[in-house]
Amino acid sequence: MKILNTILLASISFTATAALPADEYHAPITIERQWRHYDPGKIDFRIESPETEGARIYQAIITDPDSYITDNARRVIQTLYFSPADSIPDIHVIDYVVRNFDGVSYKSGGGDNVRIDYSTDWIEKSFTDNDTARVDYETRGVIYHELTHAFQLEPKGCGHYDGKSPYWAFIEGTADAVRVACGCFEQDFASKDRPRGGNWNSGYRTTGYFLYWLAQNKDKDFIRKFNRSALEVIPWSWDEAMYHILGRDEKNSVENLWNEYMEAVGGE
Repeated sequence: MKILNTILLASISFTATAALPADEYHAPITIERQWRHYDPGKIDFRIESPETEGARIYQAIITDPDSYITDNARRVIQTLYFSPADSIPDIHVIDYVVRNFDGVSYKSGGGDNVRIDYSTDWIEKSFTDNDTARVDYETRGVIYHELTHAFQLEPKGCGHYDGKSPYWAFIEGTADAVRVACGCFEQDFASKDRPRGGNWNSGYRTTGYFLYWLAQNKDKDFIRKFNRSALEVIPWSWDEAMYHILGRDEKNSVENLWNEYMEAVGGE
C-alpha cells in the first residue's frame, strides 16, 4: 500500500482481549471454497530473537507458521472481498518476523512486499496460566488486524494517517472490524472487548465494532462493501459511504446509524 510505505503502523488495539476459558475461544472461521487455494503471497517467516521465552512459546504452539499465516491471510481476504476477481492488492512477499521489542505488533512496507513484526514479549504476556489456546487466539487476532492493513483498500480525499482523520479511522476501524468478524475479539456487544464512548471516527475497536454491527444488522456484506467503497466513493466520506452502501436516506447518515447502534448496544 503506497501511502503506508513510510509509516509504521502500531496497529492493534492497545487493550488485551479478556481471558476466557480454553473451550470458549472462537475456533478459526471456515475458509470458503473459492479462497482455499488463493495465494496471498510467499511467506518469509523468521524468528530474530530465538533466545526469548516468547519465541520458544511461539514455536511450541505454532508448528507450521507458513501454513498458519497463509490460512489466516485467506480468512482476512475473504472477509474483505467478494471473490478472487476483485481488486485485491497483489502481495508477493509477506515478511513475518517474531522478535523482541517494546510493543505488540506492526505492519510496515507496502506495494508487493509487506512486513509484520510480532513481539516475543507480547507472546509471553499472552501465555497467562500456561494457556496455549489464548496465545493462538491472540496471535490470530494480531494477524487478522495486521494483514487487513496489507490487503485493505485505501479511501481517497479524506485525510491522512494522522490519528484523527476519516482516512485513519477507515484504516484502523476496518482492521478491527475484520478481527471481530473473524472471532478474535468477542462478538458480544456487551463484552469488555467493545470500548465504551467515542464515535464512528474513533478508529480501532470503537469503529470496528460499529462496522461489525452494521454487518450484523443492515447488510451481511457490509464490511466487504465498506472496503470497496474506497474505490467507489471519491472523495470518500462517512456519510457518502453509508449512503452508497445502504441507500440515500437520512436514516442512513453515519450519525443516525451510530445513534441507532448506540441505542441497540445499551447507549454507550
